[in-house]
Amino acid sequence: MDRPHADAAPRGQAEPSVSADRGYDDAPDTLVLFVRLAGLEDGPERDAVRDELVSTWLPMAHRIAGRFRDRGEAIEDLRQVAALGLVKAVDRFDPARGAFESYAIPTITGEVKRHFRDRMWAVRVPRRVQDLRNRVRVARRELSQRPGAAEPTSAEIAAHTRLTEEEVNAGMEAMDSFSALSLDAETGAGDDGYSLGDTMGAADSSFDTIVDREAAKKELRRLPERERAVLYMRFFEDMTQSRIGEKLGISQMHVSRLISRTRVRRRRRPVRPWAARRSGRPSAAA
Repeated sequence: MDRPHADAAPRGQAEPSVSADRGYDDAPDTLVLFVRLAGLEDGPERDAVRDELVSTWLPMAHRIAGRFRDRGEAIEDLRQVAALGLVKAVDRFDPARGAFESYAIPTITGEVKRHFRDRMWAVRVPRRVQDLRNRVRVARRELSQRPGAAEPTSAEIAAHTRLTEEEVNAGMEAMDSFSALSLDAETGAGDDGYSLGDTMGAADSSFDTIVDREAAKKELRRLPERERAVLYMRFFEDMTQSRIGEKLGISQMHVSRLISRTRVRRRRRPVRPWAARRSGRPSAAA
């Protein structure tokens, strides 16, 4: 019986192979392991074979993750995402359908792209706008790399991508949504610097006043003309009681009494029947 070669890998383990045209050693021959995995039930033995396959193909996953470096995400995080895609590929691969590499590469690449699409945007934007952003970004890079080319215009990008200028502008706006500045970020220089938060507006307290005024307009229309004028000048035009008195030719004390009397009248509850009879006014039941 022939003895195995001294350099041969132990039975059941993958033998790494080097591709001459690609120059990397992350495409091992693991068909035997995949066939074995497909025939095993859930249990420790299957888990061991699965772990061996993941470990064997991990260099390829890391290589794919390296394609996305310098895009705002740490390379270690990208490698973890790629490893997750590799695990999914190992679990779903059918060895009867061809080479594992042909199945795993798009699976891992898609997982990394989904990570960027779903987790890396500072402001959530629709998928269509994300696609526009990617097309515009690639077009700007390609047009800028031409000899003597200046910064491409929206019209040039639209012609290059066969998009409308409106779609190009939407994609360019989405490029600013991929990352965000902290509100504590300094926007000024020197000792007079101020943070981005200092430039943000605040809620206007006058909004509540506007709502109250609009709600009161209906009731104001029911008042006598002079009382309505007094309340309008006092609470809508913020005039003092003295100024109102000068304008109407009455004393400040009279203005104060008019305001107080009107307030009491508007707060008064509906007249009860016995009170209506005493006052001589018709009751609601009459």
